[in-house]
Amino acid sequence: MDANAGTDVFDRILSASGPLVALKAGDTTLLLEQFRLVARRTGQAVYLWRHAEGLVSLRDAQMRVPGCLRLGDALRYILQSLHFGVYLLDMPPGAPSATDGALLRQLSRAQTGHVRRVVLIGASPSLLATFENDVVLVDADWQARSAAPRLRDGRWVV
Repeated sequence: MDANAGTDVFDRILSASGPLVALKAGDTTLLLEQFRLVARRTGQAVYLWRHAEGLVSLRDAQMRVPGCLRLGDALRYILQSLHFGVYLLDMPPGAPSATDGALLRQLSRAQTGHVRRVVLIGASPSLLATFENDVVLVDADWQARSAAPRLRDGRWVV
C-alpha cells in the first residue's frame, strides 16, 4: 500500500455524504496504522473501537474512553459527542444485537453541526443491507481503483 493511501482514504471518509461509512479494505492492520499517523500528524480526534479493547484514541495511544468497552456503550458515547470525530468500529462477526443495530441506524440518520463519521470495518453485507442508502461505501483497495488524477494542495496527484 502506498504511503499516502491512508491519507487519501481518510480524506474520502471525511468527504462522505453521510455520517455512516463502510470501509472495504484487504489489509486493515496497515491501514489502521496509517490512520494513526494521520491522527498524530493532524491532531484530529480519531478513535478505534475493538471488542476486547473498547474505544481508544489513535492520536494518544494510552487514552481509553472510560465506560466504552461494549459496542453499545461506544455508540451511545458517539451519539452524545458534540465535537468533531472519526470513529472506526472493528465490527465483530455476526449480526449486532437489536440495541446496537438501532443505535447504528440512529447514527446513520443523525444530523449535527459538526463532522462526525462512524466507520464500520469488516461489516457483513447483511448488516450493510439494513442501512439501505444511509451508508457510504469507501473502497481502500488500491489495486481495484483506477488512478484518476485529483487536485491536492494546488498540484495534480495520481
